[in-house]
Amino acid sequence: MDNAGKEREAVQLMAEAEKRVKASHSFLRGLFGGNTRIEEACEMYTRAANMFKMAKNWSEAINCLNAAIDIYTDMGRFSIAAKHHITIAEIYETELVDIEKAIAHYEQSADYYKGEESNSSANKCLLKVAAYAAQLEQYQKAIEIYEQVGANTMDNPLLKYSAKDYFFKAALCHFIVDELNAKLALEKYEEMFPAFTDSRECKLLKKLLEAHEEQNSEAYTEAVKEFDSISRLDQWLTTMLLRIKKSIQGDGEGDGDLK
Repeated sequence: MDNAGKEREAVQLMAEAEKRVKASHSFLRGLFGGNTRIEEACEMYTRAANMFKMAKNWSEAINCLNAAIDIYTDMGRFSIAAKHHITIAEIYETELVDIEKAIAHYEQSADYYKGEESNSSANKCLLKVAAYAAQLEQYQKAIEIYEQVGANTMDNPLLKYSAKDYFFKAALCHFIVDELNAKLALEKYEEMFPAFTDSRECKLLKKLLEAHEEQNSEAYTEAVKEFDSISRLDQWLTTMLLRIKKSIQGDGEGDGDLK
């Protein structure tokens, strides 16, 4: 089926969904399966959204998902609504490249998951928000999320290993804003989570703080290179570390290289 055919099918599904929504609101809905019709409508909106996605008609896909979200929230089915918000966020981040809107949908999804006490799912959405907030230089917002998720996971035997990563990222955000704030934050994280002290991330932070204090660009680069040789830096970490490095005197107009 070509894109035009997919769109035609999607439009038909939308029309059928709207009919079921109207039928469910009829005076005798209690006698004739109003809830069944409304659930069928949600399924049709979701199928229509998938067809629009296949046809790369992103705006109509989002409209269908929003229609389903409205119904699911009215029904109190917030976990399903949260999943649809994630789908919309993914469209905005990968296809429409509107990160602010992606953030808004991840935040809404996190709120719904929290309300359902699905904390793990909520944290996944919040971490997406934090990563994008930091990229957009909204450092305080990112710090608050990383600290919150780190504190929530450090006492969980299955998740505590990840806590060091969240405190590490929070400290980097502090570092970009102010070196003293980063030192104070590092002390706080070590006190909160003693296991952090022996982590490679904590040791790297201390080396970077020392190099920054001495305005030693070579020492900074060497510390990053040593860390990267064991734990490969992803794009987010590379970006944050470069932003810090550029604040070292004499490196502001450098070649943007970390290693």
